[in-house]
Amino acid sequence: MKNFAIAVVVSLLLGTGAAAQDTADADDIVARANLAAYYSGDDGRSEVRMIISDAQGRQQRRQFTVLRRDISDGGDQQFLVVFSQPSDVRGTTFLVDKHIDSDDDRWLYLPGLDLVKRISAGDKRTSFVGAHYYYEDVSGRHPGDDVHELVETGDQHYVLRHVPKDPGSVEFASYVTWIDKTTWLPMKIEYSNASSEVYRRVEVLEVQDFQGHPTVVTSRVSDVQGGGQTDMQFRYIQYDLGLPAELFSERSLRNPPRQWLERAAD
Repeated sequence: MKNFAIAVVVSLLLGTGAAAQDTADADDIVARANLAAYYSGDDGRSEVRMIISDAQGRQQRRQFTVLRRDISDGGDQQFLVVFSQPSDVRGTTFLVDKHIDSDDDRWLYLPGLDLVKRISAGDKRTSFVGAHYYYEDVSGRHPGDDVHELVETGDQHYVLRHVPKDPGSVEFASYVTWIDKTTWLPMKIEYSNASSEVYRRVEVLEVQDFQGHPTVVTSRVSDVQGGGQTDMQFRYIQYDLGLPAELFSERSLRNPPRQWLERAAD
């Protein structure tokens, strides 16, 4: 599955490959990077291990499976995230209907309370289940939400600066992205505050090829100022499974689709 910005999340979940050519068009680079980070194949599946470390080095672990379906390439998508470990979050389920022309719809099911909670647009840049990743990282930030500027073209990366069109809706003043010129995957993102201080960093630590798609398999988000980080490791990645649309419904929040969550036998 492709990488939520994880990319990035989710991102940092799944990537795609294409030979890069030098271009000075920042919007075109961002569009290609968005496809690379979030739109490999028509759908995808990945198991994810999340290791959350605080400033004192204490760790928590989460394990979950991500299913993704594209409604159109570069357009609307659907994500289903189902937690399996540890026991206190087992059965927690996160559903995203990603819309290109409007705010995403997000729901979280909490089994201990038997409660479906809608995640408001204002909460999309808050912690995802206690990690340094945000809800928005799972499905990705809309390219149209920012103004993009190409600031450097190096041998390996395009370096772009992004400024939000609606500063009041986010906690950052700007961010800088390093995009690999061969795979188009965003390899590093640094978020800065109003004082131009970097306070949050997203990094890709390892990329592997799956079914012809360069894919992020290890990523990290760091709290640069406060300390602590979250690592995500992606395993058992598959594309083009033919996931049916009915999997991505509110019914799956309480009754996750076990057929698609369990790994096929080798």
